[in-house]
Amino acid sequence: QEDLEALIAEFQSLDAKKTQVIESSCPPPSPRLNGSLSAHPEKDELILFGGEYFNGQKTYLYNELYVYNIRKNSWSKVEIPNPPPRRCAHQAAVVPTAGGQLWVFGGEFASPNGEQFYHYKDLWVLHLATKTWEQIKASGGPSGRSGHRMVACKRQLIIFGGFHESARDYIYYNDVYSFNLDSYTWSKLAPSGVGPAPRSGCQMATTPEGSIIIYGGYSKQRIKKDVDKGTLHTDMFLHKWAWSRLNPSGVKPTPRSGFSVVIGPNNRSLLFGGVHDEEEEESIEGDFFNDIYFYDIGKNRWFPGQLKGPKSEKRKRRRGRQAEADDAEDEEMEKRPQGPVEVVKEVVAEDGTVMTIKQVISGAAEEKKFESEEEEEEEDGALGQQVEPCPRSNAMLAVKHGILYVYGGMFEVGDRQFTLSDLYSIDLHKMEEWKVLVEMDPKAQEWLEESESDEEEDDTEGAEGGEEEEESSEEESEDERGEEQHPSVQPDEEHADYLSRTEQYWIKLARSNMGLDAKEKKVVKVAHAMAKTFYEDSV
Repeated sequence: QEDLEALIAEFQSLDAKKTQVIESSCPPPSPRLNGSLSAHPEKDELILFGGEYFNGQKTYLYNELYVYNIRKNSWSKVEIPNPPPRRCAHQAAVVPTAGGQLWVFGGEFASPNGEQFYHYKDLWVLHLATKTWEQIKASGGPSGRSGHRMVACKRQLIIFGGFHESARDYIYYNDVYSFNLDSYTWSKLAPSGVGPAPRSGCQMATTPEGSIIIYGGYSKQRIKKDVDKGTLHTDMFLHKWAWSRLNPSGVKPTPRSGFSVVIGPNNRSLLFGGVHDEEEEESIEGDFFNDIYFYDIGKNRWFPGQLKGPKSEKRKRRRGRQAEADDAEDEEMEKRPQGPVEVVKEVVAEDGTVMTIKQVISGAAEEKKFESEEEEEEEDGALGQQVEPCPRSNAMLAVKHGILYVYGGMFEVGDRQFTLSDLYSIDLHKMEEWKVLVEMDPKAQEWLEESESDEEEDDTEGAEGGEEEEESSEEESEDERGEEQHPSVQPDEEHADYLSRTEQYWIKLARSNMGLDAKEKKVVKVAHAMAKTFYEDSV
């Protein structure tokens, strides 16, 4: 703990040397997760703060501030003197006061080896009009934590839950605090009734009347020495001076953690993505999601967000004369009785690892999806493939003018973590199609295997200079890959013949990539996928 505090202090002393605001245009931010993305209350801008990145050997924490200009589809980096220390898993909330304020509470700092954590309990405000950071020192606030939730509600910030982890133990919270934005004072609320069990990473939304809604989240308990049991919560509560249990109608999200939340138009709270971990003996396999669920606060009803697909011009003109049809279609979508259907796809990474993607869509949507996929194959891709964010957890969301923006996040394949830096948008009023604003190929991302010598490296350097190090190691790995010769495809050789001739080579390669503990069936599956990818690239 003392080491981490010294490291944080060292970073702050470097930040303190900045004396003026420097705003400069820049390429899109580097990959990260667990940052915050907030819509500017007055301008067509999104504000990205903080986050983390892990490259297989080191954890990098950020306190950079980026601004995305929606109209220009461009990024700028804003360096402001004396910012909050670098962090992730914090919470940010925007209020329209005095040209806009971005409030930030809590979060965590991790040692470069990812084994020690420092949890913040500080409160900061970024004055957007003057571009100045201010730390608010008020007593009586929540203890240090991350994974909590914070919303702005009627001149208050409301904070719920979260967790604190030390080298020896961890604790999850279900307490509620409010911070008064006029008097700058904290209050601990003590609602009556039976409330949510302690948890982190839940969905938290406010109603127009000022009540708070809590859904889902994650917690774990120690059941015996060195054995923890995780719980995915799927219950829902209303907080209005007292806690009460909600039993919503409609189609609820499938159980998951790491989902992202934001308030959308029409009094609807929105949930995106996440992961469902299946624990097998000592390993954890995760199914990642890229679906959207809406919770209609007024109707106490869940429903899945279903893409309608772009409409033809003729249909658009006809629907323009009867706008009510849109509302009717929304109602129909909500009433649809059938539950979600899982569709499983596989994507092969550059190193041959197979990523299983589960998407949850309705029966009707599933039918249309397969029809359109068949048409695309028949017409040799002439229709163009529909873009969508790949399944992920811990992404950053913001809504501006009814448009949802999804940035970054992560997914895992085996022991490898892919961290994202892409940006997608979708019009929540139309729900027609996703648009990709910043592309990224996760397969091109470098992943460094753990080594003992790396753990001894300088901590300060490790937590600061991530991007340059990535570039140099990427060059080296490309050279190494160039030296490796896979069995070549012979002229006019069919895929089945190539596989049968080279199968043992690919199984050996897959085994070396996946480790000796991997199950034989899975190794063969990955080997076949690698061979197929190489065959198709060669033909």
